[in-house]
Amino acid sequence: MSAGHGALRHRDFRLLWAGESVSQFGSAATRVLMPLIAVETLDAGPLAMGVLGAAAWVPWLLFGLPVGAWTDRMRRRPVMIVCNTVSALLMLSLTAAAWLEALTITQLMAVAVLAGTADVFFRAAYGAYLPTVLPHEALPDGNARLQTSESVAEVVAPGAGGMLAQAGSAAVGFLADALSFLLSAVLLLRIRTPEERPGPPADPGARRSLVREIRAGAAFLTGDPFLRTILLCDAAMNLFLAGAQSLSILFLSRTVGASGTVIGLLIALAGLGGVLGAMVSPRLARRVGTARAVLLCAFCSGPFGLLIPLTTDGAGLLAFLIGEFCLMTGVVAGNVIIVSFRQAYCPPDMLGRVGAGIRFVMYGTIPVGSVLGGALGALLGTRDALWVLYAGNALCALLLLSGPLRGSRDLPAGDAGAAGSAAPVPVPVPVPVAAAGADAGAAAAGEGAGAAR
Repeated sequence: MSAGHGALRHRDFRLLWAGESVSQFGSAATRVLMPLIAVETLDAGPLAMGVLGAAAWVPWLLFGLPVGAWTDRMRRRPVMIVCNTVSALLMLSLTAAAWLEALTITQLMAVAVLAGTADVFFRAAYGAYLPTVLPHEALPDGNARLQTSESVAEVVAPGAGGMLAQAGSAAVGFLADALSFLLSAVLLLRIRTPEERPGPPADPGARRSLVREIRAGAAFLTGDPFLRTILLCDAAMNLFLAGAQSLSILFLSRTVGASGTVIGLLIALAGLGGVLGAMVSPRLARRVGTARAVLLCAFCSGPFGLLIPLTTDGAGLLAFLIGEFCLMTGVVAGNVIIVSFRQAYCPPDMLGRVGAGIRFVMYGTIPVGSVLGGALGALLGTRDALWVLYAGNALCALLLLSGPLRGSRDLPAGDAGAAGSAAPVPVPVPVPVAAAGADAGAAAAGEGAGAAR
């Protein structure tokens, strides 16, 4: 098998990739459209924007851990299909409200909570499903293509979302997102790879206890020094970046004075950093080692966020563009390496629980960060709040030095239980993605900040 095309040789991966790519394009446009409508049409303030940013992530605090255990008990593909269908219906409700000119900030928040709940189930199933359609040696290539597709969506779609908001065409944007979810569900239905129903407990006499299974997943995650250290750093970064992202559109619109079209264009161009990150991560990981590459991504990208509060109108918009571009490059490059590492490293019967545990902690920090960002924006003003939040994010990279990554060249692979004592075995790294267009793939179920589906 050609290493460069390992994932694309699998028909069912191509269906998964295509479906999630289309869905990502719709969702990326909506992520810009929804807050712009809140700011420019519904006159939302900093605190309301913080709450709106938090709404989609609150379900992770409520359901994140039990959902991981549930998905380890059931087939993952049906769960994903149901979640896409529910998300489509929610977007259609916004379409109808926008057409009737009855859209309210309360409805936006309610849909964000419900869509976020569907996303909890989808991500728990999706993160554990990829190894079903790909062999382990093709996972890095698949993850690189998946992450690149998400990054391409972040380049192309936000501009459309900004223009739709400025033109008063919110209904069209929400409808497009609904159709993208439906198409993704149809493509998932066409996957042929049989998925075995999870078996009974190893001890036939033991009753399956949800609490016991959650505890086992949490113990595995917190007991492994590599998983624990990466989780601690990423969760802290998510806290600060979520706060910054909850204020970014408000900052650009009201403080800087940029139009909706310009805001969408800036976010789209900054998304090219994600494409670059997915493309360079394989080469970087092979050259310096996977553990060192994760450290490099965190330490080199974070300080660029401090350019963003310097943004002014006109040529000063370059400060925002450069800062966001470099942040995206580091986040995506690190995600590709970390997600491939975890999928190859964790036992298959633990993937759902470990993935859900990671997302519970990391995504659980996002509503806290969003409300924190809104409160800081109301107290200090958006520019000063962004200084505090981006400085905090840059300092989070120091947390990676508290664990074994500091002395390792590569992240380990194989027996997770031996990670703390055995010498690390290099984890496979993705091959370079040839281009950011047709050769790119769908989202890698990344857990970095800003990776929300």
